[in-house]
Amino acid sequence: MSDRLQKKVAVITGAASGIGEGMVRRFCAEGAQVILADVDEANGSRIAAECGADFALLDVSSADSWQLLEKKIRDDEGRLDILVNNAGVVTGLDITAVTVDAWQQLMSINLLGMMLGCQTAISLMRDNPGGSGGSIINTASSTSYLAIPDVAYTTSKAGVVGLTKSVAVHCANEGFNIRCNSIHPGATLTNILKTAIEQAPEVEEACNKMSPLNRMGTVEEVAAMAVFLASDEASFCTAGQYAVEGGTVSQHPKM
Repeated sequence: MSDRLQKKVAVITGAASGIGEGMVRRFCAEGAQVILADVDEANGSRIAAECGADFALLDVSSADSWQLLEKKIRDDEGRLDILVNNAGVVTGLDITAVTVDAWQQLMSINLLGMMLGCQTAISLMRDNPGGSGGSIINTASSTSYLAIPDVAYTTSKAGVVGLTKSVAVHCANEGFNIRCNSIHPGATLTNILKTAIEQAPEVEEACNKMSPLNRMGTVEEVAAMAVFLASDEASFCTAGQYAVEGGTVSQHPKM
């Protein structure tokens, strides 16, 4: 690796599995001091130990939990350079089946959690030694552009775009030198999806066909985009939407 994130302190939420885990592994390999934040203490602690990261127990939907994390970062690190708001859940429920409780629970993680993360990151990044600065990266989805029946998930991922742009222009207008961008993965071959394919092999072909490239993405490919946006190479990139979905949202359905 190239040490592109050397001496940078990064928080990655929802990183005890899947894309978040891949980001932790890549960020550590690039020289960042990573804090893996998740509610899954067992897996999170294991992955952190394997990578040389630190684990922090974080419920992204709780303002109190974010405040505790902010205090830990101020006390232990004295700065924050990168936040990857990656935590998210699905319901699998369409508009006729979704309940108020299911809707609110998902929104508390997928949108409220991201808003609280952005607030916390800005508070820390404004106070960085040497002046304000940093990179906030919000994990959205190809469903920010193309809907699926899971109405709460689709709505939340569309909302991530608006949140990201609002945070980005606020920080720019205030002169904070804090960038905010969103990443939009498509079908990605996570360990969870690998298990689903083992149980139902036809899932693999269906997921491959989503992209004109006729394959799924890998967690490493999504993590590579996050590294770029976290690095100084992306110093003029803010309020952007960065697709890592193999052209899924660009091709008209075939006849």
